Amino acid sequence: MTDTPVLAAGCVLWRRSPSGGVELALVFRPKWSDWSWPKGKLKRGETAPAAALREVAEETGHTCRLGPSLPTSRYRDHAGRRKEVAYWAAESTGGAFTPNDEVSELLWLPPAEARDRLTHPRDRDLIAPALAAIGNAPR
Repeated sequence: MTDTPVLAAGCVLWRRSPSGGVELALVFRPKWSDWSWPKGKLKRGETAPAAALREVAEETGHTCRLGPSLPTSRYRDHAGRRKEVAYWAAESTGGAFTPNDEVSELLWLPPAEARDRLTHPRDRDLIAPALAAIGNAPR
């Protein structure tokens, strides 16, 4: 068995709240019973940025603009395989969520509430670098 990592990509999707603060998008995946960032495996020949944009659209119904890259998350998946997920901070440019086979809920939360809701510590670790990236985004 090869130990080649499973490659995936995703985003810390964000938007400005009506009060001017930041809200982060979390998705609930019933198959894994977890709250996480929108993400998924790269398709054959697909670049990580293209996969991140595709996964956000598929899982949230939103389009987005990729911002700065965030730290890559490295861990063992449910099958024990090495997995590497490349992430970007990404501003939502519009859309509407519809529940689907992979994601049953989408929540827009302030960063502190998102931190409390995320299931995996590795996902929580992306909030600080995402907020630093968002802080440099044009208003």
